Amino acid sequence: MTSPSTVTRTAVTIIGAGPAGLTLANVLRHAGVACVVLEAESREFIEQRPRAGFIEEWAVRALAGHGLADRLLERAETQAEFEFRFDGQRHVIPTAELSGRRHFVYPQPLLVTDLVAAYVDGAGGDARFSVQEVRLHDLHGDRPSVSYTDPVSGARHRVESDFVAGCDGARGVSRAAIPTERAVVTRQDHGVAWLALLAQAPPSADGVVFGIHERGFGAHMARGPQVTRYYLEVPPGDSPENWPHARVWDELRTRLGAAGAPPLAEGPLIEKVVLDMHNYVVEPMSYGRLHLAGDSAHLVAPIAAKGMNLAINDALLLADGLIQHFHGDDLGLDSYSEACLRRVWQYQEFSQWLSEVMHGASSGDRFRAGTATARLRRLLGSESAAKAFAGLYIGEEADL
Repeated sequence: MTSPSTVTRTAVTIIGAGPAGLTLANVLRHAGVACVVLEAESREFIEQRPRAGFIEEWAVRALAGHGLADRLLERAETQAEFEFRFDGQRHVIPTAELSGRRHFVYPQPLLVTDLVAAYVDGAGGDARFSVQEVRLHDLHGDRPSVSYTDPVSGARHRVESDFVAGCDGARGVSRAAIPTERAVVTRQDHGVAWLALLAQAPPSADGVVFGIHERGFGAHMARGPQVTRYYLEVPPGDSPENWPHARVWDELRTRLGAAGAPPLAEGPLIEKVVLDMHNYVVEPMSYGRLHLAGDSAHLVAPIAAKGMNLAINDALLLADGLIQHFHGDDLGLDSYSEACLRRVWQYQEFSQWLSEVMHGASSGDRFRAGTATARLRRLLGSESAAKAFAGLYIGEEADL
């Protein structure tokens, strides 16, 4: 490898400028802990990349406590209920009434834009975009480092630090830097895929709609006054090319149809992507002086809209642990992985439970279909079951 032409020394190197990396960077900089953010994509790309849109109320309050939610609180809509539609009927779940909390609808690109602006433009933070050939070194030494190639000059650079935070997602270099024998990766495949759609059309319902149908699951989620997210269950490995405009809208009308439901507002489909529904968890989330956060450490299929919330939780816990370390206390860092994984596994269990409810009717398995219907009936007929469900759906406040 070519010797680096420049060396930067800092306290924490953060790989990845998503919700986890940028939340961590902002909290650390505000606390006076120096950090450098390295991101493989351009700033423009990460500010526009379609991603999740639901933030739990505890996460919004936590961001607000660090001065990172001003625009979110000004612009985000909140949702207090959602619908299940099945057997041609509508069933409303008043989640806010049952849990005392709400979902905030704020697409991830908007949150990322806010966090980049706060860190780079507001606080003068060091963020380097479009970096190439990122490598991690000496993760068990006192001064681990990260090297990369400058996209313009082609020169190699190295950032030395006390710690490295791997926030670069499922396909990033951080998790790959951990030897396979030093981490256990637990995976689960739901056996289905979703066709993720963005429609240039106003929402057709006030909140989230989950359609449970023998032809497959369908969903409606508002993303703004003129944009709506839809999902359709499709076979694993299916191609978006198999879903032309007319077929998509025919299936959405079928799977989301119910007595008294307003017609769907149809519009151009500006995104069509097939997502395999699978989960994984990396244990532990730390290796030497590398700490993973967000999708680098765990993936929750978008069944329950938990991924961005877990990323924020990781970032806040890691920031606390790092700040404590630089004040002479390592308890937070030592317990970081265990503390994160409590919420991770709780959310994985809820996602698995909800997946069975959503996909049982279309599974072709009479037993699964019957138990899924039983779960729905219990949820709709029992106040205690509904309250427990709403608490997990909206997101619990305390450590789980």
